[in-house]
Amino acid sequence: MTNEPAIDKDAARKLRKLSRSGARLAAVQALYQIEQTGRAGRAVIEDYCEDGIGLDDEGRPIEAADPEIFRNTVEGVIESLDDINLAIVKRLADGWKIERLDATSRAILRAGVYELMKRDDLPAQIILDEYVSIAHAFFDDAEPRFINALLENVREDVRDKPA
Repeated sequence: MTNEPAIDKDAARKLRKLSRSGARLAAVQALYQIEQTGRAGRAVIEDYCEDGIGLDDEGRPIEAADPEIFRNTVEGVIESLDDINLAIVKRLADGWKIERLDATSRAILRAGVYELMKRDDLPAQIILDEYVSIAHAFFDDAEPRFINALLENVREDVRDKPA
C-alpha cells in the first residue's frame, strides 16, 4: 500500500477539458495571427509552443493547453483551408464572401469547421460548444449566435450526410 494521494477523477477530467479548451483558444489566436501577419504557419506554431501556447481572454498564459490538439488544429486548418472555406461560404447569405466576416470570426469558424469535418472521434455538440464559448470570449451576443448557427449548418452538411 502506498501513501500517495488518490487522484481526484473529477479534477483530472476538468484539467483535461481546460487543456483541450485552451488548445482550441490558442489555435484560434494562431490562425488569426497567421492571416493577419502572413507569417508561415509552422513558425507561428513553434512560437506558440515555445511560449506556453498562447494567452487566455484576459491575457494570462495558457500553460495547460494541449499542444497536440493545438498543433493538429492549426496544421489541419492550413492543409484543408480551401475545403473549410467552401463549407463556410456555402452557408453564408447569398452574395456574402468569407472576406466580409470579421477576422476573429473567420479564425473561430475555420477551426470549428475543421474539427467538424475531420474529428469524427468527437461529438459535434462538444465541438460546437467549444467554439461558441470561444466566440463569447471575443464578442457579445450577435456574433456568437451567428457562429453557432453557421457551425450548426455546416455540421448538417458534413456530419449528417445520408449513407
